[in-house]
Amino acid sequence: MTQVFRLPDLGEGLTEATVVEWHVAEGDTVTVDQEVVTVETAKAAVEVPCPYAGVVTTLHTSAGSELTVGEPLITVAALADAEAYRTEEMAGAVAPGVSASSGASSESSGSPERPLVGYGASEAPRRSRRRRAASAESQPAPIPQATAAQAVRVISPLVRKLAADAGVDLATITPTGNGGVIRRADVEAALAGGGALTAGHVESAASASTPAATPAAASPTSAPAAASPISTPADVRIPITGIRKAIAEKLSTSRRTIPDATTWVDVDATELLATKDALKRARPSEAIGILALLARITVAGLRQFPELNSSVEGEEIVQRGAIHLGFAAQSPRGLVVPVVHDAHAMTTAELAAALRDLTDGAREGRLTPAQLTGGTFTLNNYGVFGVDGSTPIINHPEAAMLGVGRIIDKPWAHEGQLALRKVTQLSFTFDHRVCDGGTAGGFLRYVADCVEHPAVLLAGM
Repeated sequence: MTQVFRLPDLGEGLTEATVVEWHVAEGDTVTVDQEVVTVETAKAAVEVPCPYAGVVTTLHTSAGSELTVGEPLITVAALADAEAYRTEEMAGAVAPGVSASSGASSESSGSPERPLVGYGASEAPRRSRRRRAASAESQPAPIPQATAAQAVRVISPLVRKLAADAGVDLATITPTGNGGVIRRADVEAALAGGGALTAGHVESAASASTPAATPAAASPTSAPAAASPISTPADVRIPITGIRKAIAEKLSTSRRTIPDATTWVDVDATELLATKDALKRARPSEAIGILALLARITVAGLRQFPELNSSVEGEEIVQRGAIHLGFAAQSPRGLVVPVVHDAHAMTTAELAAALRDLTDGAREGRLTPAQLTGGTFTLNNYGVFGVDGSTPIINHPEAAMLGVGRIIDKPWAHEGQLALRKVTQLSFTFDHRVCDGGTAGGFLRYVADCVEHPAVLLAGM
């Protein structure tokens, strides 16, 4: 009995996913709940486990393909049928220990035999024989065939075909599958490592080994060799799928629908850095960094200016009661915005821990859709890229974003004298439908005052 495993409902209202990487090949044995494929949704990359055990008979799609929920992913033959599958694939094979005479007796019996695509040294289909014969004419030496004593274990006909097309001697490949079975990945590894030569490669190698004419043997009247033409690099087309597709759609929607404006100010962050160092000395185990302090300041600013913790829904402005603070972070699959839910209820140390966990999750690509949705305001620390300012696109459907540039030494008027101080630029982009410039300026000035004088935070705590 075969069972078809279809793309399951991945939650969060997601209806489609892109296949990123298969972890199994046709012919592999899988167990219940073994992760067989990585798919990328609009929210995150997800490892999908298979609910069936047996032998993989069909992968219904390839990496890069998009599927909707309910479409077939993989077909698995149950263990009892898996043995029959193997037996069918081995039909006519000369198994180890079987003498040539026994094989001759089966021929004399007149029983029909299929071309071999399973265990043991075998005779390939006529098409493969013709391909190998043609390949042998262009190669310096024929590829040795495995003898009965050197039986090769290959379950999948696709693996055997891949090896035959590439001119790979299966007897030279080290198997990694259970029971010494050669898998597709083993053949591909041999090809990548130069373990086989195609006809084209052989011709190149032969040409390289032929001695070239020496300068002394060249005719004095011979014309100089023409310069090789410069080839034009080919265009590269990259499909917009998965998280990248979701980002593109969200940013396009934001730019089309939100009348945004940006204001900015330079601030002296010297005291903020001093506060960070003091906290590190006093409570080293809590690892409260600059991002955590900026998050603390942002949350305090949104309490002072709740209009900015909102979104526009139809003809209404909805001010959110809870502050779910998103922050921009780089992941292996591009820019993501993890969300610290209920940031308004956290201490600075709790904020630091949440930010640290989410940042690690983003770098490792293991954030769940729930951790990437539901934000009400975004903090963007683009200073980590070594830039001073930005006019970012608002993370729709939110209404505002605070940006922080790099902190660098600059000459600054401090206490009536010119001094070298730690200076950064704060930028604030907001939806002009939810507030006017006065509110936006008030929020940015409050944040700037807290950066320059962290003690200002105490007044609202």
